[in-house]
Amino acid sequence: APESLMQALEDLDYLAALDNDGNLSEFGIIMSEFPLDPQLSKSLLASCEFECVDEMLTIAAMVTAPNCFVPAAPGTEEIALTCWRRFSHPAGDHFTLINIFNAFRAATANSTEPGNSEKWCRDYFLSCSALSMAEMIRAELVEIMKRIELPISQPDFGSEGNLLSIKKALLSGYFMHIARDVDGSGNYLMLTHKQVAQLHPFSSYYNTRRIPEWVLFHEFSISENNSIRVVSEISPHLFAELVPQYYFSNLPPSESKDILQEVINHLAPVSTTKEEQK
Repeated sequence: APESLMQALEDLDYLAALDNDGNLSEFGIIMSEFPLDPQLSKSLLASCEFECVDEMLTIAAMVTAPNCFVPAAPGTEEIALTCWRRFSHPAGDHFTLINIFNAFRAATANSTEPGNSEKWCRDYFLSCSALSMAEMIRAELVEIMKRIELPISQPDFGSEGNLLSIKKALLSGYFMHIARDVDGSGNYLMLTHKQVAQLHPFSSYYNTRRIPEWVLFHEFSISENNSIRVVSEISPHLFAELVPQYYFSNLPPSESKDILQEVINHLAPVSTTKEEQK
């Protein structure tokens, strides 16, 4: 549909993947080297700047591979939740996926007998085929990074600076996927089109006491009861710091936008020169 095509071109423009003539920019050409969604490619490239490439490679592989969580059989739901909570990270689902991937790799590396990794996955209600696929996708992405001579930073997962860097890299690509809990009960209003969504049951925040107000999400699914999947907490100050101003100005009016505008005004005084604004 023409509307979908125009929306796609607009999104690419926001991601700085197009030049003024509508052709791929130099940055867009590098983004197109990766067999990923443009937003994920942008986040991966941004991780070079923020020195969290190792972690973003894992996130990119995990969200590209099939869902790693195996729905629990009736009567075993609580056992499955207890298993999954072992990998939960307070910063959100993107970080939880890193924990799962690292644990799977460790279990595979320590496995002396064939089939042990499958047993480990069964014990934790995880899909061995999905995690193996994530391993292959990650290896392919590493090869692409090396081929186009992009730097791969050393693993530093767990440090406070690294967590902030990962959030910055994610925001660089997914600033269009921001939602705010408008009533404190998990009803998230998406900034882009005022659609209300709930957390997906596989989210580490699902059925917990602590529901973050502002979140970045990987995707929105209408078919799964209007849910947002792979969700991590984000600071409105961080969003205001990294969001392209011309994208923000095109957002529909909302209370969330007003809150963010106040944050932006605080971060960028009125005395800012036209050159800095540009």
